[in-house]
Amino acid sequence: MNLFYEDVEIGRTYTTGTHEITVADIADFCRLTRDHHPLHTDEAYAREAGFPGIIAHGLYGLALMEGLKTELKLYEETSIASLGWNDVRFKHPIVAGDTVYVEMDFTAKRESGSRPAGIITEAVRLMRDDGTLLIDAEHISLIRKRP
Repeated sequence: MNLFYEDVEIGRTYTTGTHEITVADIADFCRLTRDHHPLHTDEAYAREAGFPGIIAHGLYGLALMEGLKTELKLYEETSIASLGWNDVRFKHPIVAGDTVYVEMDFTAKRESGSRPAGIITEAVRLMRDDGTLLIDAEHISLIRKRP
């Protein structure tokens, strides 16, 4: 799609495809981040803590949100940089077996003061396929303006 700054429409919503969270996904994230807390590795421990099974790291969910958004190819050749995430809230646990997707919409945009580019703000939500909001966040990006 390759949205340039000028193409961004405030209020426009996009929905990604789905992804099923697996025990292997969670284990891979444990290995990559060196975070092997038993909530993410030990089914009995997670159940004793009140969860239905092992849960994914909140940061795994946040990273997956970016990956699912990337699959939309909105900025395939126009993205310059992620400027950060704001107001990240982990609303409900992500459990192995959940099927998730991302809803995002543009909430603001402004021209960059330091380069010929634009700064856009996205409201991004990781949703379980039953409609439960799992993670709510705001993402700021720098994207190219039309040449």
